[in-house]
Amino acid sequence: MIPDYTKVHIKFKLDNVSYNHEDLMEVAYSYVKEGVPYQQKLGNFLLDWLDEKDFVTVSTSGSTGKPKKLQIKKQAMVNSAIATGDFFNLKPGDKVLHCLPSNFIAGKMMMVRAIVLGLELDMVEPSVLPLIDYEKDYAFCAFTPMQLKSFAKYLKKIKTVIVGGGQVSKPIKDSIQDKKPQVYETYGMTETVSHIAVKKLNHIENTESENCFNTLPNIKVSQDKRGCLVINAPQLSEDKIVTNDLVNIVSETSFEWLGRIDNVINSGGIKLFPEQIEKKLQSKINEEFFISSKPDDTLGEKVVLILESDTNDLDASIFDDLEKYEKPKEIITISKFSETSSGKIHRKRTLEMLDF
Repeated sequence: MIPDYTKVHIKFKLDNVSYNHEDLMEVAYSYVKEGVPYQQKLGNFLLDWLDEKDFVTVSTSGSTGKPKKLQIKKQAMVNSAIATGDFFNLKPGDKVLHCLPSNFIAGKMMMVRAIVLGLELDMVEPSVLPLIDYEKDYAFCAFTPMQLKSFAKYLKKIKTVIVGGGQVSKPIKDSIQDKKPQVYETYGMTETVSHIAVKKLNHIENTESENCFNTLPNIKVSQDKRGCLVINAPQLSEDKIVTNDLVNIVSETSFEWLGRIDNVINSGGIKLFPEQIEKKLQSKINEEFFISSKPDDTLGEKVVLILESDTNDLDASIFDDLEKYEKPKEIITISKFSETSSGKIHRKRTLEMLDF
């Protein structure tokens, strides 16, 4: 039987204390009134989750446009939690670590999973390197790429790690290859109620699937005429979710992500995906950067590299592995990128700062 969003699992614990619905409401009030900022955000979400409405209002991150307010059905969040629990074999009483901000969907879903699945959740203040008990065993944790980078050498006590909120660079992937936990990159968005697909980053046995995301239970994918991903997840959304993510469809439950259609560059009649070029350069550039384009009389659009730096001291040899049309024709520096409230690079606003 599928749990109802009004129920709190009997095995649920927050920071080693069991709570029922009424007790959890009291904790939420105390967090809002007396807690530090990250606890206040959690308290506000818990008050929304525990009220009589059948939905919560969630903000998108704003990384691909202006942040939006969305109403998400609580039962859809329950269904998402169950799908994650089934995929990763999470059991009542499992200990999980929560170190994400609770004002975005990923952080909210960590709490919902614990409440619905009966997990014992330890909440710590979100930071690049959260202060946790490194000797405590955890069954599950969600990190941002920066947290995973900082945490790589401390992962021996965590069974399963998921990472989302941005691309995982090659140096970070390299740092986790010999680590004990199973580490997965996630694909999802606010509209899909957190992740709907995952891709294994270490302990990979089949190299053919190395670049593929595999969907969670009861989720199927297809492609529209643009080549963009369409998600059919009836337990999460009544309508199919049409994205602006260009993909290669491998099967109805597997796909390869290429990049955002908004970012595609047409240079000399050749379509280029900035995210794929960035992937090739990640291990060679220490500063934050991204690939974009500028108008060009000959090519139509020319590839440029936007670098967060006061100086440009990059050696041209870092582009040797790129195809001819992928190589940046210009390197543009800016002292500080524009960022979203969740810390992602805001490409459009950064380009506007450069007067593109």
